[in-house]
Amino acid sequence: MKNFLIKSGINAVALWIAAIVVPGITLAQGDKSTGSKVLTIIVVAIIFGLINAVVKPIAHFFSFPLIVLTLGLFTFVVNALMLQILSWLSDPLNLAFHVDHFFWAAILGALVVSFVSMLINMLLPDKLEQH
Repeated sequence: MKNFLIKSGINAVALWIAAIVVPGITLAQGDKSTGSKVLTIIVVAIIFGLINAVVKPIAHFFSFPLIVLTLGLFTFVVNALMLQILSWLSDPLNLAFHVDHFFWAAILGALVVSFVSMLINMLLPDKLEQH
């Protein structure tokens, strides 16, 4: 549970930065107060973590030949698909997260989320994840 919470926090920061950097991704812009924006970002990050835990392994399994063929670059397409699924789920849940276009916004967002997550994971000590 602690590992999931740490990863959700990392996802929250990564999604927030992706929404700032990538023009086609919006996150918590319709909310009025800072508290509701932070709550929206946290809820979206938890849902993103659940999508990554359930759907991503299945997507990796079925796309494994393409991942091998592209030397791992197709992983960004799988990550972009996870962002697009998050966008589709956010609308019926009334969460302020949206990806405009799959190819440009989702792929660039997947690059940013992967890069930010990698940086944060490098900065966090390993002792947090071993308990």
